[in-house]
Amino acid sequence: MPIWSAEIKELEKLYESFQGKLPALEKELEPLIKTDDANVIMLYSRRTLEIIITDLCECELKRSRGTEPLKGIIDKLHKERKVPDHISTSMHGLNDLSTYGTHPKDFDPAQVKPVLNNLDIIIKWYLKYMDVRIDIISKPDEEISEDIRSTAYIKKSTKIQKKRFIGLISGLILLVVVAVLFLTNIIGGGKQAKELDKSIAVLPFKLHSDEPDKQYLADGMIEEITMHLSKIKDLRIIAGTLVEQYRNPTKTTASIGRELGVGYLLEGSFQKFGDNVKLIVKLIKTGKKGRVWANDYDRNWKDVFSVQSEVAQTVAAELYASISQEEKNLIEKVPTSDTAAYVLYLRAKDYARDYQETHDLSAYQTSVNLFNEALLIDPAFAKAYTGLAQAYYDRYYWPDFFKENFLDSCLALVNIALKIDNQLDEAYYIKGEYYEQNGHIDEALENYDKALKINPNYYAAYERKGWVLTSVKNDYINGIENYNNALKRISGKERASLLRDLAFAYKDIGFFEKARYYYNEAFTLDSNKIVDLNHLLILAAVEEKFDEAKEITKKLQKIDTTYIPRGDYIVIGLTTGDVEKEEADAYAKKIIEFYNKSGEPNLQESHRVGFILSRVGKMEEARKYLDQQIKYCEENIKLDRNLAQWKAAYYDLAITYAFLGNKEKAYKYLDELIKGNTCQIRWITYLKYDPLLENIRNEERFQKILHNYEAKYQAEHERVRKWLEEQGML
Repeated sequence: MPIWSAEIKELEKLYESFQGKLPALEKELEPLIKTDDANVIMLYSRRTLEIIITDLCECELKRSRGTEPLKGIIDKLHKERKVPDHISTSMHGLNDLSTYGTHPKDFDPAQVKPVLNNLDIIIKWYLKYMDVRIDIISKPDEEISEDIRSTAYIKKSTKIQKKRFIGLISGLILLVVVAVLFLTNIIGGGKQAKELDKSIAVLPFKLHSDEPDKQYLADGMIEEITMHLSKIKDLRIIAGTLVEQYRNPTKTTASIGRELGVGYLLEGSFQKFGDNVKLIVKLIKTGKKGRVWANDYDRNWKDVFSVQSEVAQTVAAELYASISQEEKNLIEKVPTSDTAAYVLYLRAKDYARDYQETHDLSAYQTSVNLFNEALLIDPAFAKAYTGLAQAYYDRYYWPDFFKENFLDSCLALVNIALKIDNQLDEAYYIKGEYYEQNGHIDEALENYDKALKINPNYYAAYERKGWVLTSVKNDYINGIENYNNALKRISGKERASLLRDLAFAYKDIGFFEKARYYYNEAFTLDSNKIVDLNHLLILAAVEEKFDEAKEITKKLQKIDTTYIPRGDYIVIGLTTGDVEKEEADAYAKKIIEFYNKSGEPNLQESHRVGFILSRVGKMEEARKYLDQQIKYCEENIKLDRNLAQWKAAYYDLAITYAFLGNKEKAYKYLDELIKGNTCQIRWITYLKYDPLLENIRNEERFQKILHNYEAKYQAEHERVRKWLEEQGML
């Protein structure tokens, strides 16, 4: 029995699976599976490859093969990303060895086995490729995946067998008819066909090591592969941090896919031993088909960057995602010339994440030390500079909030990074955050856009744009679009925060039911009842449903005895008699204690504390907090911090001065409040009911301001309403 009998049996099974469907391929494969002659096997292996390559040449390179050698065609298919890397490798391997069968000569029979193994790999891939290209018209709509790459999959030359040609033409006609029907709204309800699925999440890699503290290396592999995939515009990537809950999954891949909203999952394991690493990865379709592709990489640790790039490009090819040359260059870019610096960088990132979660200063300091050690080894390591910048941003945001040089060190570090690598998306994102926090809104948006141009799956950049456009620019249409783009790329519990931001935007522009819907969606994800009720409390107040707001406040206090009610509602309750003086005084003490412990400045509650203290007879202490509010607001405006951008600082100054009897300054800041295109409905509700405005509310000048503000709000509300209706979102 020949030593390659097992390989022949595998090919025989393949042959039987497509019998009657691919006659040209059958013709060359049949003699191969029926012979024991090594030369015949080599010959027909090559001829089978020639059939496949010729077909790919016509369909993918859009030309006939002519007399061009197989090697040249394989090289072109690989260079233009028409076949996955591992397939082109198998094609070259088969081509190199099979020449022995074309011109019979002595060779080792053991060399037949790798030829047959490579042929098996190639045919399996080709059958999947043909299934996508030809049999699309026989699949239900919901199973049509983004494997369809272009009309090249249904265009064929006259060399195609007549039976296949008729089937292809029929399919083309059917597809054209369906397309026309959709475009003319005859079917499909005027909506475009469902977006084809090229979505993927990278699950946490398992670490095979006796050193669990090396998990950061496996996590680094996940992060880099995810970032590489994110650079491909033709893919939709779920952010890496969002899949942490699936580190030790107990659910099926189908369930995980549904929860993350993706068509594919990439899972794997990582092992480092000495200077070598082993990475095993599997691409899994979350529907019925199961595993699509698997491969293992045994490499030297110095080749870690090429492995990350290779995995990403192979996955993209398996999903039939087109990759531009610019995207390919980004994916293949090597971040540092020294792997020792890279290991330090990965450890630093791990400690930086710990600090973000725990605020443990030792974790922060360790991360900074490690980033600096990495830079000592490789001063041109751009990502180490952005890592340092993010660490400084997280650590010094509140301590430096009112300083003239607020976050300047972050800007300096990302500028160094961008001088080294001007295609670093995370550097532009941090730069956008810097400009946003310092009041340079147009520059912030410009840098977020630069980050998205490099990384079209950067959900955080979409999220920040959504916030800036709605809360600062008052452009709710573009803001909501950016929020929705972020939602497409975020899943799991972290999605809840974004859903609440979107609900906040809908609430501000007066679409209360949509706001309530998204608040409830967020609650279903994280079940955070305190946060959920807090938002519903604000929503009820903005809707002027004050009795409902009171009931929600009572619920919150029952759930959490340490809960501190919002100052504005305590103030309103104190004024209307719904809150006793003792209760209000207790609130004031709680809020003072909270901010003393947190180290954060009491930017938006100081005047509420002052009002309460004045009502319970503590006039001297009340004045202290009223003056504190004036100081914080003036600093916000002077430095153009976020409260000034959102107009909150102008409102708080106006009502504080109105309460103190300084009408001139109160009106000065109310006039500033309504400048520009500001239009949130929450300010209308506050202007109508805030007790601190009692001194001026009935004056004609005040009523005119309120009327002008309402007009601006109504104009933007109507603009958004029309757009929502056009989009079928209302």
